[in-house]
Amino acid sequence: MTKAANEPGTGPLDIVARVLHRDGLMLIIDKPSGIPVHRGPRNSRDKSGAALEDYFDALRFGLPRPPVLAHRLDRDTSGCLILGRHRKATASLGLLFKHNKISKTYWAVVEGGPDADSGVIDVPLGRLSEERGWWQKPDPNGLPATTNWTVLGRSAGTVALTWLALEPITGRTHQLRVHCAAMGWPIVGDSIYGSGPRDGEPKLHLHAREITVPLSKNKPPVRVCAPVPAHMRDRLTACGWIASSEPGAP
Repeated sequence: MTKAANEPGTGPLDIVARVLHRDGLMLIIDKPSGIPVHRGPRNSRDKSGAALEDYFDALRFGLPRPPVLAHRLDRDTSGCLILGRHRKATASLGLLFKHNKISKTYWAVVEGGPDADSGVIDVPLGRLSEERGWWQKPDPNGLPATTNWTVLGRSAGTVALTWLALEPITGRTHQLRVHCAAMGWPIVGDSIYGSGPRDGEPKLHLHAREITVPLSKNKPPVRVCAPVPAHMRDRLTACGWIASSEPGAP
C-alpha cells in the first residue's frame, strides 16, 4: 500500500494524511524531514518546539491510546516509520527489529559515488565522543555494522551525484550516514558527516523508501513504500529517476 506523493505538514490533521498503512497492530507513516520523532533533551525538537510524537493522538483511530514508536528515524531522514498500536503489538515489533526480521531499503543521493554498481560496507562503528552524544565514527573496536548498497542511477552533469539503494543489515545509529562518508561519498545535505550546511539547503538526501514487515507466518509480509519527498526530487531526477514512475503519480 503506497500513498501518492504529497507534502503535508505535521499538524494533527496532516499527520493522518501521512498514514501509508494501517492494520490492527501497526501504522506505517511517511515521516517528514526536519522534525525529530520524539521529545527529549537539547536538539530533540524542531524550531517550532514540536516532535512528531506530539501528533500521535490523532492516530488512535478508535483505540483508547495513541500509537507509540516501534523504532526511530533521524530528525532529517524522511520516509517509512512504524508505530505500534498497542503494547502487545509494540513488543512484537520490537522483537522483529531485534532479530533483524524487518527489512528496510533507503534511497540516498551521495556526492561522487562508487565505481562499482553494488557492494557491501562492513565497517564497525563507535561513539565519536561523550560530548557529541549520538554521533558515530568508524571504529575497529566498535559494534559490527554492515550495509548493502546498489547504484540505481548516476548524474550526467558536471556535478557528480549517485542515487543509491541502501540496505542496513545492522541498525546502528547514523549507520548509513557514517558508512557513506567513510567510503568517500557522503550523503548530500549531511551537516554532520558530509559537507552539508548546518541550516538551510540542501536538506539531507536520505529517505526510508521501503519497509517489509513479516507480521504473520500465514500471510505475506506487509510491504510499504513511501513517496519521494520534494527536497530530493531534483537531484534524483538528475540521476535518472522518473517522477511519472512513482506509484500514485498522474
